[in-house]
Amino acid sequence: MDRKDEIIRLQMDVISQMTRSNLRRIADDLWSGQAAPPAPSAAPQPETAAGKDEGLSQTPPAETLEDLRRELEGYIGLTAVKREVESLINLVSVQKLRRQNALPVSDLSLHMVFSGNPGTGKTMIARLMARVYRCLGILSKGQLVEVDRGGLVAGYVGQTAIKTGEVIQKAMGGVLFIDEAYALTDRGGSDYGQEAVDTLLKAMEDHREDLVVIVAGYTEPMERFIHSNPGLESRFNRFLHFPDYTAQELADIFEMRCQSSGYRLADDAHQPLLDLLQRGSADPKGFGNARGARNLFERAVSAQANRLAREPQVTRETLMLLTADDLRAAGGQDDSLEK
Repeated sequence: MDRKDEIIRLQMDVISQMTRSNLRRIADDLWSGQAAPPAPSAAPQPETAAGKDEGLSQTPPAETLEDLRRELEGYIGLTAVKREVESLINLVSVQKLRRQNALPVSDLSLHMVFSGNPGTGKTMIARLMARVYRCLGILSKGQLVEVDRGGLVAGYVGQTAIKTGEVIQKAMGGVLFIDEAYALTDRGGSDYGQEAVDTLLKAMEDHREDLVVIVAGYTEPMERFIHSNPGLESRFNRFLHFPDYTAQELADIFEMRCQSSGYRLADDAHQPLLDLLQRGSADPKGFGNARGARNLFERAVSAQANRLAREPQVTRETLMLLTADDLRAAGGQDDSLEK
């Protein structure tokens, strides 16, 4: 085993130890010191349209609405989105109480349009909404099924309706999240994407009591998508815009990733990190917002491994430390961060 392989092995040992410690701490927080269940989270597992539901061998305790509110508040940034989500939670909660007290309730449409650049938290909030609706009894399961055009549209006449129908069945009782949904209608009238839209609209009408659909993508294409069909306009009347993260918010996300993975920034690394993220945030589409911060972290870890491979002695402390030089090396590997 060469020097670099040994450094990587030591890194993985530290990350593994920190991960186990973090999971125990999360479990203690959730269960107030009681014996924790086997799984560290009570959230349903996300599922892709093409994948299998891995599931848990033991059903975890149900989440409470307050648990989910605290989680929402703990997200970095997203101030306007948090306010809209909290307002929606309040509305649905009051409607549920009215129904329980035999009072008239309006027919709420819970389908939503999420717009914004990549990496702004759209999938994260969709997953949270699925859990909120499950907690409130609006949805029977609360799983999230993620899909894009390729998961809905087939290449032959008549097959798209079947393919879309299969995805809808996986999403029943939960949320169907369609990323870059505008790709279903931006290829002309002869494309099979319209067949997927028609199948989706029928399912939204037939199963409106136990299916929520969230469509997502860039802002302007999503507006064209919704206005391309009267059926889409009538069913999607809740819009959440996800703004780009600021450089400071991206730095907070980076440092949160460090903490959860068993790393910490050197004192002189904070400003270089902010400088890199300010350059990245100038091109949010190319950099990818939170995804860009995550990629920068992964490159910084790789740069640290290369640096430690040349060190005569490596300790637990040095394994956990990301330096300013590590960040500069990581930034130099990314075209979107070059000056």
